[in-house]
Amino acid sequence: MLHNLMREHANGLDQMPANEITRRDLLRAGVAGLSAISLGTMLPHTRPSASAAEPVTRNGKPHMKLSLAAYSFSRVLPRSWTPDQLADAKYTLEKFIDFCAEHDCDGCELTAYYFPKTITNDYLMSLKERTFRLGLDISGTAIGNDFCLPEGEARQKNLLMCREWIDHSATLGAPVIRIFAGNVPKGESEDAARERCIDGINQSLEYAATKGVCLALENHGGITATPEQMLKIIAGIKPSPWFGVNFDGGNFRTDDPYRDLAKIAPYAINAQIKVEVAPNGKAEPTDLPRAVKILKDANYRGFLVLEYEAKEDPLTTIPGHLKRLRELID
Repeated sequence: MLHNLMREHANGLDQMPANEITRRDLLRAGVAGLSAISLGTMLPHTRPSASAAEPVTRNGKPHMKLSLAAYSFSRVLPRSWTPDQLADAKYTLEKFIDFCAEHDCDGCELTAYYFPKTITNDYLMSLKERTFRLGLDISGTAIGNDFCLPEGEARQKNLLMCREWIDHSATLGAPVIRIFAGNVPKGESEDAARERCIDGINQSLEYAATKGVCLALENHGGITATPEQMLKIIAGIKPSPWFGVNFDGGNFRTDDPYRDLAKIAPYAINAQIKVEVAPNGKAEPTDLPRAVKILKDANYRGFLVLEYEAKEDPLTTIPGHLKRLRELID
């Protein structure tokens, strides 16, 4: 009987157009013996739709909380520091966390660049305690990886860094890591680089799932310079509740960045807003209400992270931008 049910279900799949078969179709099928069928044993033409990440499904209305990225203070925060270097630093992650609390942020995003060269559990615990005591969430972490690299020591180093930051994020209680795709190595094709990137993300996702940490792919130039390039990568990512997009409101340099941001917004699990956009590479002030509306239209629920990169002094300029964003999300 089980064999007959499985055969009838397979015949039913054969009669459906390939682009209409989704994971939800399989779940709705309700066939008693379906649990015995793995995606890997399905008919070949059913695999593409069952092996790609899908837009995020959310309950309720759009809802956003306000966070600030440590990268906003990149000009004053020391990178990969040692304790003796910290004594002369103009700014520290601790001061950044205090700044977030002073300006009523709900969270803070801690970028990997500004952590010590040797990261200890004691240091992670000190940051976790400080944010909690000040009423802040650690909205996420961020790394600067390149998964397009060919097989070799450099690629393995990037995969290891991602794995280590999955551990660090889990320890800190950060729910998501912003990751990059990377750039096409000289003399190689974008298709080959994309396949390596997809493989690197899928490998990392397997480990991230065991730690309860999401990976959010950012539109950050290279092979993610356009939404079409982003969607090609997304199409190769295995279905996982631990994967999504880091929506960066200032990184598309196309003729209409807002149009293109709307194409990736349905996949967003983290969102960063910059105060400048660059249509065709020419910087201009961001239409903040329009950018926030794109996220609302996608029913986004999560942190809205200000990542300040403009040339004015961040210490004096950021508070005004935070106030404006608070008005828009409230």
